[in-house]
Amino acid sequence: MKFTVIITTAPYGQERAYSALRFALTSLLEGIDINIFLLEDGVYVAKTSQNPAEVPNYLEYLKNCIEAGAVVKACGPCSKARGLSESDLIEGVQLATMHDLVAFVKESDNVITF
Repeated sequence: MKFTVIITTAPYGQERAYSALRFALTSLLEGIDINIFLLEDGVYVAKTSQNPAEVPNYLEYLKNCIEAGAVVKACGPCSKARGLSESDLIEGVQLATMHDLVAFVKESDNVITF
């Protein structure tokens, strides 16, 4: 079984990205393959050097997902529009296009958007 998780919101402003990462990590722990696509402000979830105070570090959750086998891609045009390049993102996250998102959706049993 494979799920695609689409994250559209930036970290720390709302809890949607946090919920998405918890869902993805729990799915991985249950043996479900996971694709994560960072779209719109969701690309900020993969930005390096995050160090929030007194709230969960979303970047650590994303790293845990990658270590557990998640495939993570970030929308290239969304990243570029926000001044982010691939070097601004953590290792294991690739810049991608809508073609990559379509491929994720086509190969998935379920797709969920946060």
